[in-house]
Amino acid sequence: MVVLKSRSIFSFDVYLIVASLSLMVIGILFVYSSGVTASGEVFSKEYLKQIIWVVIGIAILFGVSIIDYTRLRDWAPYLYVVLAIALIVTLVTGRVVNGSRSWLGFGGLGIQPSEFMKIATILLLARYLERTGGQQELRRFGVALGIVLLPMLLILAQPDLGTALVYLPIFLFMMFTAGGKARHILFILLSGMLVIVLTVLPAWQAQILGAQVPALQVFSSMHLLVYPLVGVLAVVGLSLIGLLVLKRRYYYWILYAALIFLAGLLGSIVARSFLKDYQIMRLIVFLDPYVDPRGAGWNIIQSVTAVGSGGLFGKGFLQGTQSHYQYLPQQSTDFIFSILAEEWGFAGALLVFSLFMVILVRGLYIVTQAKDRFAAIAGAGIVGMIFFHFVVNVGMAIGIMPITGIPLFFLSHGGSSLWTALIGVGLLMSIYHNRYQY
Repeated sequence: MVVLKSRSIFSFDVYLIVASLSLMVIGILFVYSSGVTASGEVFSKEYLKQIIWVVIGIAILFGVSIIDYTRLRDWAPYLYVVLAIALIVTLVTGRVVNGSRSWLGFGGLGIQPSEFMKIATILLLARYLERTGGQQELRRFGVALGIVLLPMLLILAQPDLGTALVYLPIFLFMMFTAGGKARHILFILLSGMLVIVLTVLPAWQAQILGAQVPALQVFSSMHLLVYPLVGVLAVVGLSLIGLLVLKRRYYYWILYAALIFLAGLLGSIVARSFLKDYQIMRLIVFLDPYVDPRGAGWNIIQSVTAVGSGGLFGKGFLQGTQSHYQYLPQQSTDFIFSILAEEWGFAGALLVFSLFMVILVRGLYIVTQAKDRFAAIAGAGIVGMIFFHFVVNVGMAIGIMPITGIPLFFLSHGGSSLWTALIGVGLLMSIYHNRYQY
């Protein structure tokens, strides 16, 4: 066997370590900046907490990286069950923060089980997909989707739309790596898009269009949704009969399209039941933030203003105006990239982009070098998770993505999201460390 040369020290991926540490240092700097007023007064000690979380997180990263990931495969079902129970407990006794009951509090401390559930779901899903490679594809796809849907529904019930959405790219990345069929992956993508469209349709007509479209009324009212629901169920039944009796291939595609529409309808009913008005409004102001410029649209407007005012090299560290005059809400968490772009400009944003690109590219490389299918599938889930957090959070800051409350891994203030990211990086390093061991 030809052994590839590595630039890593002690078989650890130096690129991953350096990129992760660099992002965390930048995160501490801008969490500090978010707590400084225009007069230079430090009014928040969040940066001290962030330093503690980073130190603990580094220990977690190296702790996970030295564990043989095959042990995590064995622990996956137990981790999944324990965290699913934690999500249920959170729904009953959790603390409400920013409108979502998503925190379990212990005195002055708190954790967000939904963050750690991402890792448990990745491990269990990778274990299942590895062991069922020869099974009937549709059944395999359905069970895998069920593994992901359970935490998604529990998190939507909090309600926390942003965190729930993260599970979809995790699922898609892992299914693709596991050899899932393109039409099954496309089914999830199209169904998800339809859920979003049908969920925001009533608010879009009221807030942006300013009128009710008669042809769309049947999709806007919860009472009238029963009619398209019955209609699409009839199409599903008839196309299924045609497929089984007449054996015509085109009945399969009619059934496929009808099931996408059915999933979109049912998903929108669930989403409208769980989501609060302000969460749906976040999706509306993405289309036009000036519908509610001093309410739901305020965050996007101020964030885009901050990013745009940074120019090429920024206003200088601690010299930003949008953040230091407190125009940006949640500026140490959801909109930390806005502060960075204002103070360090395009050059600072490019630095952050480059560091994330190192993590993502190295992650994909590690997936290709994994010694077994479990490692490759789990690694793809980690890459999908980090990729989605990065794209959506930065997209929120520059106004090309709706505000969903997804933190920017490694930079945003918060221990649970930071440790989840570092556990993921530690898992990638474990896969890389054990790639030649049999």
